[in-house]
Amino acid sequence: MPFSNISERRIFQLGVKHVSRVDPKICELVRKHGLIELRIGGAPFESLVRAIISQQLNGQVAWSIFKKVKASLGSKHVDAQLLHRLSISKLRKAGVSPQKIRYLKDLSLRVVKGQLDLDGLKSRPDDEVIKILDEVKGIGPWTAHMFLLFTLGRTDVLPVGDLGIRTSIQQVYTLRHLPDGDKIKKIARNWHPYCSIASLYLWHAKDISARRIT
Repeated sequence: MPFSNISERRIFQLGVKHVSRVDPKICELVRKHGLIELRIGGAPFESLVRAIISQQLNGQVAWSIFKKVKASLGSKHVDAQLLHRLSISKLRKAGVSPQKIRYLKDLSLRVVKGQLDLDGLKSRPDDEVIKILDEVKGIGPWTAHMFLLFTLGRTDVLPVGDLGIRTSIQQVYTLRHLPDGDKIKKIARNWHPYCSIASLYLWHAKDISARRIT
């Protein structure tokens, strides 16, 4: 069954109109920033490798480590076979922590053995994708949400555990405390089925704010 993808301009515009109509705060962000640019897609395996490396790291630091891992593979693409064969010492030299090395090795082994069909996830609903990815070591809700949104382009992803989203919501909605998952779900109750669009604008607003501060 084909799923709507926010990389399609028509779908993205429909989502923007919806979240603007149901939430004045998001509407303000849309008016301020217009139609934001986004990059959706990429090879599923490489996307998950990047997501695992990025866990709890600054974006620039994570990107630097990912590039070193890619260079160690000696390939334009991050391939499961190549990563599975790559030595632990080379991964450590690239800056990957021992814990994340275990995660990457588990992911690559599952793909190599055919236990995990990443291309097949494109035809699965969101909840099934999350359930399947959760079986891989080191992949929890945050990584699964990033995969759903930025690789599969799903329309209704609400990454309640993402610090950037939590921080942006605190600022945009002038909350005294950093919101937890339940608070975010309550704020987002009218965003469905386009939570992804609202999330993208919240990330964008946070990034713009951070750049201005620095």
